[in-house]
Amino acid sequence: MSNPQFWSTPLRYLRWASHEKPAIFYSLCVGSMGPVLLVALPPIRRYFGDIDPAPVPMSYPVPTGPRVIPQGYDDE
Repeated sequence: MSNPQFWSTPLRYLRWASHEKPAIFYSLCVGSMGPVLLVALPPIRRYFGDIDPAPVPMSYPVPTGPRVIPQGYDDE
């Protein structure tokens, strides 16, 4: 039983794939950077001064006191 070509010579296989099947090869390269950027990007952003925005309020502030009813909009 022979070993698959990728596991016996990975760099040679990757070179072949980049020439013969470039769309698949480069899509895998870009897709494999996603998990790496998930870990590496937040510290890089903070280093360059990008701050996280303030959290969005989850409720509307309820005013104190009686409700002021607008005047001048009645249908008469």
